[in-house]
Amino acid sequence: MNKEELLAMETRYRANLINSLGGFKSVVLIGTRDTNGLENLSIFSSLFHLGANPALCGLIVRPDVSERHTLENIIETGSYTINHLHKDIAVKAHQTSARYTKEQSEFEQVGLTPLYKEGIYAPFVHESVVRFACEFREMVPLQINGTILVIGEIVHIDIPSEIIAESGFVNIEAAGTLTCSGLDSYHTTQKLVQLSYAKPDQWPREI
Repeated sequence: MNKEELLAMETRYRANLINSLGGFKSVVLIGTRDTNGLENLSIFSSLFHLGANPALCGLIVRPDVSERHTLENIIETGSYTINHLHKDIAVKAHQTSARYTKEQSEFEQVGLTPLYKEGIYAPFVHESVVRFACEFREMVPLQINGTILVIGEIVHIDIPSEIIAESGFVNIEAAGTLTCSGLDSYHTTQKLVQLSYAKPDQWPREI
């Protein structure tokens, strides 16, 4: 397929093709609330690691003609939570992508439970096993397609101690964390191998 063929494709077909072309992605629920206390929960598959010192992560918010409650709440309050999916909440998590009004809490609409931690304004998802909170640090509009890069600093981590190895590695597979492909396909994972730090004069070993 060349560029001209891509541009000529039916819009939804092209979106499915390009969204799944890159392979598996992180899929998370972003929890926010506005200054009036109205809660919002939205599914995102654009989360990525940005740095460990300070602890930063990035999130791409796509352009849309409808209201972007998550982005509005993040900018307004500076607080948001990131919550992993597992198989028991996958369908409910997917349903948060429906276009509910600002006054409708996705928590209530899909049957998930907001959880609040001291010092964190935004709600976590009680049913999630791996969850952490971020404070908004920077917003970068991307001129090439109108999307927005949201950068947050991780300020609170709430995960079971038994899934953290002595090295600090988080075994998200043990937590049942799901991954996704495209816009609507959710997957469990199976670990293949974990390898030692790569060095020019030494072949990696399994750890």
